[in-house]
Amino acid sequence: MIIKSVNLETVCGITSKLPENQLPEVAFAGKSNVGKSSLINALMNRKSYARTSSQPGKTQTINFYNVNNALYYVDLPGYGYARVSTEIKAKWGKMIERYLHNSRQLRLVFLLIDIRHEPSANDCTMYHWIVENGFHPVIIATKLDKINRSQIQKNLKVIKEKLDLVPGTPVIPFSAETKQGREEIWGMIEEFLLSVP
Repeated sequence: MIIKSVNLETVCGITSKLPENQLPEVAFAGKSNVGKSSLINALMNRKSYARTSSQPGKTQTINFYNVNNALYYVDLPGYGYARVSTEIKAKWGKMIERYLHNSRQLRLVFLLIDIRHEPSANDCTMYHWIVENGFHPVIIATKLDKINRSQIQKNLKVIKEKLDLVPGTPVIPFSAETKQGREEIWGMIEEFLLSVP
């Protein structure tokens, strides 16, 4: 995918009304610090358009990036950050659920899981939320460069088993450092958008 233009078009907070976009949307979900902003930047061919932070829990809004005036990348708030109050966590959860339930243009959801760790209870909840809202999420196993090659298949097996994935669910290993997996993710986006009327 050749990226010609990127524009952060809409930022939705907890009380904001969701935009009624006419273009298809591709959403990215994942816990705080899983590498969501780094993935989105890699897909947009930008170094720091989506704000990365060493401080987890920074994305507290739903951010809509217009890409090529052809589709939106939708960055959902990171979940599961321990230092955020239970009340705020609940609001973020409601915000994500409202988006999944109400967006008319959402075509594809990527769920990011850190390949180094077993999926958390929050990861499992998010996966089941996405499925219950009628989507077939694609799993992206991030931080691939942080483990040895010999660990990859074993760790991917743990992710698949812990999430109890629907058979046939794609799992794509990805590294923001080497960009491994980027072409495969682009391919899925293009294939999915072309196949949906």
